[in-house]
Amino acid sequence: MLKSKIQSLERISSSSSVVFTILKSRNIATTTGSSSSNGVPKEKVDCVVIGAGVVGLAVARELTLKGREVLVLESASTFGTGISSRNSEVIHAGIYYPPNSLKAILCVRGRELLYKYCSEHNIPHNQIGKLIVATGSSEIPKLHNLMNNGIKNGVGGLVMMEGSDATRMEPELRCLKALLSPVSGIVDTHSLMLSLVGEAENHGTTFSYNTTVIGGHIEENRLSLHICGTKHLENWNGKFPLQPEMVLIPKLVVNSAGLSAPVLAKRFDGLRSAVIPPAYYARGCYFTLSNTTICPFKHLIYPLPEDGGIGVHVTLDLNGQVKFGPNVEWIDGIDDVSSFLNKFDYSVCTNHAKLFYPLIRKYYPNLKDGSLDPGYAGIRPKLSGPRQSPVDFVIQGEDIHGITGLVNLFGIESPGLTSSMGVAEHIATRFFRC
Repeated sequence: MLKSKIQSLERISSSSSVVFTILKSRNIATTTGSSSSNGVPKEKVDCVVIGAGVVGLAVARELTLKGREVLVLESASTFGTGISSRNSEVIHAGIYYPPNSLKAILCVRGRELLYKYCSEHNIPHNQIGKLIVATGSSEIPKLHNLMNNGIKNGVGGLVMMEGSDATRMEPELRCLKALLSPVSGIVDTHSLMLSLVGEAENHGTTFSYNTTVIGGHIEENRLSLHICGTKHLENWNGKFPLQPEMVLIPKLVVNSAGLSAPVLAKRFDGLRSAVIPPAYYARGCYFTLSNTTICPFKHLIYPLPEDGGIGVHVTLDLNGQVKFGPNVEWIDGIDDVSSFLNKFDYSVCTNHAKLFYPLIRKYYPNLKDGSLDPGYAGIRPKLSGPRQSPVDFVIQGEDIHGITGLVNLFGIESPGLTSSMGVAEHIATRFFRC
């Protein structure tokens, strides 16, 4: 049933206009449509979630379970093609983030909800634990600070270990001290997203793929969304202003567009630019371990955090493959349309391997030359740039921007996957009555 529905939506979106897709393919209620002065159809709907990444899917599911009629608009041909498919697939404990921040609160809550959901829905996952390591004496105080921070955030089971004890747990590991986080784990992100899509659909959510939100305008203090088919956008020659094929007027809009969320918000005519934070982009590459039949580690292995990230770490997937990454490479933004179409540069430069070897050998000295193969790259939607202090998640409602029924999600980078169900719960609780 799920597969046929997805194929049907993709077929309609690729062969017809977005208007036909939304009006003919969905089952959610609308009011009688009208046309604007330029002939563009207008429809009133209940809830629209922009973006079918793991956070958008979790939000759609939560709102649907609470009785809202939800339409998910996704510019790609299926769910989870952006940030959600290009990360470490780690379930974080909540150690790194400032106490009482949204990242800390929603990571801890999201982790609890995620483990529960995975267990109840048979989503492949494994609570394998994490070792955060200090490889030099100057790093030991930082490791103690991390432990204290994690305790303040309510992370249970943290244990500070001597390097020798850590080596007994992981014979290939070399460090002076290690912080054990037993509640950290890994998850099959695709299986998780597939389950969220299925559950949301079964409770009435409609997904319209190949459907791009290109902007909007404020009318009677509500946001009207400008919609067009992705194929139309791909064929746009740039000579004339983008024109919508349809206008949707939702009671509630959740801008969960990931990398393009701030770019899209800037195209909401009438939304004050001062409330939209600056966007920064950090590409991170992963390399996989080759030429080995035995996995060298049983736990996730992390160095101390670095500028823009949490260090080139060891990640294990559920098939036993070992990945190292991501690094931090600050990149420029791209034009609006390319951003909507996710045309970021995801290439992995093979020459970056020479930068990875010395970083990894600080804690894994037996890493052999020539054993790193290019894996994949992801891009983090950051709200702070190089050498700037990290910025918290931004979940922005009417109290900030003054627009009824609009929720902007900005800077939902790591721990976004872990926090996804916590974010969904937060939005459904706080904004449900919009």
